[in-house]
Amino acid sequence: MSIPLLSAIIAVSALSAPAMESEHIFPINEKHNHGSSIIETPKGDLIACWFHGSGERQSDDVLIQGARKRKGADHWSAPFIMADTPDLPDCNPVLFLDPRGTLWLFWIAVQDNEWGGSLLKYRTSTDYQGDGAPKWGWQDVIHTRPKNLEPKMTATLDQIEEEYAPLLQGNPRIQGMIDGLRKTLPIKIHRRIGWMTRIHPIMTSENRMMLGLYSDVWNTSLAAFTEDWGKTWTTGEPIITPQLGNIQPAFAQRKKGDIVAYMRDNGMPKQIRQAISTDGGVTWGPVTTMDIPNPGSSVDVVVLENGHWVLLCNDTKRGRHLVTAYLSTDEGATWPASRALEAFEPDAGSGSYFSVMQSADGRIHTTYSYKNKETPGSTIKHVAFEESWIGGAE
Repeated sequence: MSIPLLSAIIAVSALSAPAMESEHIFPINEKHNHGSSIIETPKGDLIACWFHGSGERQSDDVLIQGARKRKGADHWSAPFIMADTPDLPDCNPVLFLDPRGTLWLFWIAVQDNEWGGSLLKYRTSTDYQGDGAPKWGWQDVIHTRPKNLEPKMTATLDQIEEEYAPLLQGNPRIQGMIDGLRKTLPIKIHRRIGWMTRIHPIMTSENRMMLGLYSDVWNTSLAAFTEDWGKTWTTGEPIITPQLGNIQPAFAQRKKGDIVAYMRDNGMPKQIRQAISTDGGVTWGPVTTMDIPNPGSSVDVVVLENGHWVLLCNDTKRGRHLVTAYLSTDEGATWPASRALEAFEPDAGSGSYFSVMQSADGRIHTTYSYKNKETPGSTIKHVAFEESWIGGAE
């Protein structure tokens, strides 16, 4: 092979090498911008949303904003309002495009400025390709009635008091929390409200949608289902463990049908939690821990068209300064390849609350909340990369 031809091949290879691109959806501002979600439209545009305001549940000015990036464009549109319940905080938005091409927005409206008073809402649109916010055609509340929450939580609290008796004797605060849960558990309204969104749903069949929910009251996760495009909803049993704190589930379905839930660890030992369902998400096996650390921060997972899985997380036990993409080629059994999207020094910046999806061209897209100590405030960051970038060299 001639030297010129070899040089040309190397040059072409360099130009087509896997790449990672990142951008801020909007300039950093002084407001709290958090909990983003992203989808691709049938025309190849991107739509992202997040909640925006002076705080979270205790700030009544919080609303849901969105923006879009046209296919081939080099910038995002100016933010627009996606949802705003007057004088109530709107938080934790989730976007989803169903197989019919209908766009869904799920979110919570916090009734009493406490997470336990959250009301679960959704709206849909078939007219979302134009500029600005989608034109919403339907809106409703999702009523949740968790299956067997009372007996399973009672058994879990019994197990906690038996297994951790010495710890509880020396810690009246924890014992008081357990006593408070026992007192609250028989009250139906407290079992049925306060279930919140965080991660996009998945389709487990042509018409069965599975939406991940969690509760900061019960410190556990749950799946809600609809098979008639939102007319009616059912729920499964809670994904529960004596360690509690396994919240904000992200679901991935294996080829044989098993569903894996990856969850934030709000307790100990600060490792990503996981559980497996063999009956479509209605009941769950034991909650276990992965080898990947978690500082009490949301994770997300996507199943790629080739069957590989990509997981986005903060892989540290403290702080959200590390943002890492992990790759599995065996449906989550192992995660041998990983690469950092953000690697701040502790307290120098953060990226968190990921939404991840694959676009029609095969690229992986994620959005997340972004801060750095040089610029006060926050924004939502968008990053796009090839699968092979995860295992590539710097």
